[in-house]
Amino acid sequence: MSQQDPPQNGSPARAKDVPDPPAPFEPFELLSSERIYDSRWCGLRRDQLRLPSGREQEYHVFELSDAVAVLPVLADGRVVLIGQYRYPHGKTHWEIPAGRMNGGETPGAAAARELMEEAGLRAARLLELPGFYPTNGISAHYAHAFVAEGCSIEREPAPEDSEQLFRRMFTRSEVAALLDAGCFADAFTALCVAYWLRRTG
Repeated sequence: MSQQDPPQNGSPARAKDVPDPPAPFEPFELLSSERIYDSRWCGLRRDQLRLPSGREQEYHVFELSDAVAVLPVLADGRVVLIGQYRYPHGKTHWEIPAGRMNGGETPGAAAARELMEEAGLRAARLLELPGFYPTNGISAHYAHAFVAEGCSIEREPAPEDSEQLFRRMFTRSEVAALLDAGCFADAFTALCVAYWLRRTG
């Protein structure tokens, strides 16, 4: 699976007082690569590397298509969150709409689709938040993040068969309280909410 580089055009300009990023290291030398597993959901490969010390080491890389995460804000300023059940750990917690991008889909189109599917909302405008690598120690999987402003309710959520979720509205102060209390166990949600709260003062 190909992975996209972080977006450059449209990304927030760096403030003058923000330190420069670290100088890049030379990439490890790739000696061989073996595909271990492939499905429509994910892939796993085993790379054999030569490290700067000269020692050889295998590295397992988990492959996922890129994703979007979108924080919905209604025209009246309330925030929409999704109560969603997650099978891997068996818990239900508050999240923002998020999901994988389909082949050939732009990040903005994927964000609008997830917003409608999981929350039944249509946005007046989508604004980029800084994207991120959720698990960059094992994967190049990248998440494009947005805030959806001026959302209107179009319908009830239409989740897939494997999804159990419901929609609820919160005030800005309630969302801030949830973040401060550590109630966002989903990292996509916590990071996007934190960015949005900092930007909106």
